[in-house]
Amino acid sequence: MSIFLTALFFLYGTIFGSFYNVVGLRVPKKQSISYPGSACPQCGHQLKWYELIPVISYLLLKGKCKSCRLKIPIKYPAIELFTGLLFAYSFYYFGFTGELFVSLIFVSLLMIITVSDIEYMIIPDRILLFFGVMMVALRILIPLSPWWDAFAGAAAGFVLLLLIGIISRGGMGGGDIKLYAVIGLVLGVKLTLLSFFLATFIGTAAGLYAIYVKKKSRKEPVPFGPSIAIGALIAYFWGEIFITSYMNLFF
Repeated sequence: MSIFLTALFFLYGTIFGSFYNVVGLRVPKKQSISYPGSACPQCGHQLKWYELIPVISYLLLKGKCKSCRLKIPIKYPAIELFTGLLFAYSFYYFGFTGELFVSLIFVSLLMIITVSDIEYMIIPDRILLFFGVMMVALRILIPLSPWWDAFAGAAAGFVLLLLIGIISRGGMGGGDIKLYAVIGLVLGVKLTLLSFFLATFIGTAAGLYAIYVKKKSRKEPVPFGPSIAIGALIAYFWGEIFITSYMNLFF
């Protein structure tokens, strides 16, 4: 039964991941997320139901539009796949507990902002407000221990990135700053700080890869949202293990 339910969460995760692609692409442009239906951006071909099966359609179509053969970016099935894997892991990790709902909402937020930040270098306020209100309600119903840690984490995340933004004179985007307030609600103070350390490390590695492998200019901006998402997820699921291992190793 556990294997079946885990597989079911994976299946639903891929379906939601497909929807999060739409949300991340349309909300920053203030477009409807329900109309019109998905279409090829090159030829306008309206996608049929069998072209919208998460991950599978991409494989069957060999990564190309059925009509004009334009290559479909790998990031779309990747979001579907990773959302499915993270939904499945959330169920495996938390089971049917209150924190499972927090985890699923948290994963959803991070997938959507990853799409929008990669595509437009924007983390929409509408997305952050929607998930922020939801996270406040969830942390009241499903508190951390102590209960105030979530709200202290939100303040710590917001203030930390705000100070960095001020010191760096715009080096930190407003969306990243507000995103960390929402992340703080989920993680609490300690794990929020860990997630930022991890995100900075990952973001630096991504920047160096872009410069030395893809030959991009040093002045060309690299979206920080995906690095924040990865750092936050590592801290959320494995942060306590990470901190305990570090303390045992050096102290």
